[in-house]
Amino acid sequence: MKTISASDIARLATHRDFVEALRTGFAADIVSPLRHHHDLPRAGTESCKFLMMPSWTDMSVRGPERAFVGLKTVMVVPDNARRDLPTVQAGYQLFSGATGETLALIDGRELTARRTACASALAADYLARPDASRLTLIGAGVVGAHLVHAHASVRPIETVRIYNRSRDKAEALAEALGRDGIAASAPAIPLAESIGWADIVSSATTSTEPVIRGEWLKAGIHVDVMGAFRPTMREVDGAAVERASVFVDTREGALSEAGDIMLAIAEGRFAPERIVADLKELCTGRHRGRTRDDEITLFKSSGTALEDLACAIMLHDRA
Repeated sequence: MKTISASDIARLATHRDFVEALRTGFAADIVSPLRHHHDLPRAGTESCKFLMMPSWTDMSVRGPERAFVGLKTVMVVPDNARRDLPTVQAGYQLFSGATGETLALIDGRELTARRTACASALAADYLARPDASRLTLIGAGVVGAHLVHAHASVRPIETVRIYNRSRDKAEALAEALGRDGIAASAPAIPLAESIGWADIVSSATTSTEPVIRGEWLKAGIHVDVMGAFRPTMREVDGAAVERASVFVDTREGALSEAGDIMLAIAEGRFAPERIVADLKELCTGRHRGRTRDDEITLFKSSGTALEDLACAIMLHDRA
């Protein structure tokens, strides 16, 4: 059995490697049920969220040597910030689909951060303009840092503006990106101005109120949101969803978990049949993605266990 740590993941694969593993995974035969959500009440503080995300390759299609089963377990602990610990804790277990043996234990937090960011970059490879060079990032957490590198692996990103509830964290991330050779800043100007400036806007927050408004979106922009993972959460308002050509990672997830989409539907500003395509349709060529330079595109990522398994298989093969 292999143990693959966070540092191993960084050593084994680039962000572009993750993008290509995901492209292969969405075009393949991976079965990925909706994740299981459970609230774990705790005395005197907010409940924890416990998530289980199974997936497996279709064993009737692949031979036994390429049959895999994966399981990610996630704990979302809201008050961990007071302990100076990450809010999200996760682990990943990869099994042989042929024998049931455990093949690998993988750092779930690093796997999740990288696959989430790289799923957005995969979508941007079909949806952002080829010349997109200006990125506005909302959310300076672990996923935010990976989002910049992931988008830069598929588009010629030259300049990044970063926004966060804590400006100190935004400035720290800008400095870290600068050390990686990326021109980044945390400007003291309204977010609306930087959205109007950007070619790509990428948001990774746990907001329950919109941080991106439709009236701010210029022609040709690509909007990428992945932070809201429950029906009561949203990062874009109904006007943004109404104005955009909307793409999703999976329709099932978007219509059962994604508040960005579900709340726009409840407000009468969007209808399920207006979802243009999902990542499988993009990766298999059934939809080409962006069709005009002036098109406003929006990608909503809810997260799917398919992404974890596709990337876990890639890491296992390389370890």
